Amino acid sequence: MDNPSSFSPAADPSSTSSASSKMSSMWSGASPKLTFVMGILVGVAGVSLVGFVLAASFAFSGNGKLVRTNGNAAAVPTDTTQIPPQAPSPVDIALKETDYVRGSAEAPVTIITYSDLECPYCKSFHPSMLQLMSEFPGQVRWVYRHFPLSFHANAQKEAEAAECVGKLGGAEAYWSFFDKVFERTTSNGTGFALADLYPLAKEVGVSESRFRTCLDQGEMASKVQADLQEGSGYGVQGTPTSFVNGTPLEGAVPYEQLKAVVQQVLSQ
Repeated sequence: MDNPSSFSPAADPSSTSSASSKMSSMWSGASPKLTFVMGILVGVAGVSLVGFVLAASFAFSGNGKLVRTNGNAAAVPTDTTQIPPQAPSPVDIALKETDYVRGSAEAPVTIITYSDLECPYCKSFHPSMLQLMSEFPGQVRWVYRHFPLSFHANAQKEAEAAECVGKLGGAEAYWSFFDKVFERTTSNGTGFALADLYPLAKEVGVSESRFRTCLDQGEMASKVQADLQEGSGYGVQGTPTSFVNGTPLEGAVPYEQLKAVVQQVLSQ
């Protein structure tokens, strides 16, 4: 609204000119050093004012909220949405004619475990699998495949020994051999002496002389390595790694977790 009465003397051009003249005359006698210092102070004050205005604008905008840490306020995003972890993708992994199956051949749940007979985690996982087979009769079938780790010195020959036992004595002798090795080894590479493999083969019902020939001549070495290479192709990086109807389950998981996984599969 235009209203002449709203003008003040400060808006008069002659008054403004007079004020400027007085300011100039005030600094005209100042030393160059004082003028330089005062210029810096004025500049710093101006930058600080601009920074304060920008910070306040962001803090109280809709893009952030204020939080206080050690007495200082800081703006943080308000979006706290978290992306849930993705479940592992199933792997197309099938039984082979050379697999030794433990449990019912018609069981709806198939667990294929890649393991190492000198792995301490495999040793601790083995009783969980035995308990699972006992509590879910006819519902779970279990296949053991070899994944001997290079830093476990006896793992390769122990795996070959198991295959020799299976070749000579069948599935029952094969699984009995595994149970006894895991029961007796102290793990970590040389927990079960290679010299003890021969009497153990005899203990599970296999001819010791025929077993010795099979093991000493490395007849099953290629089969063990084939398991290892296939496991790597399926994404196995450590032991034990199991596949429950194709879905990876890594590590020596506690029995209750293993049981829950099987129950979930059975409920589908």
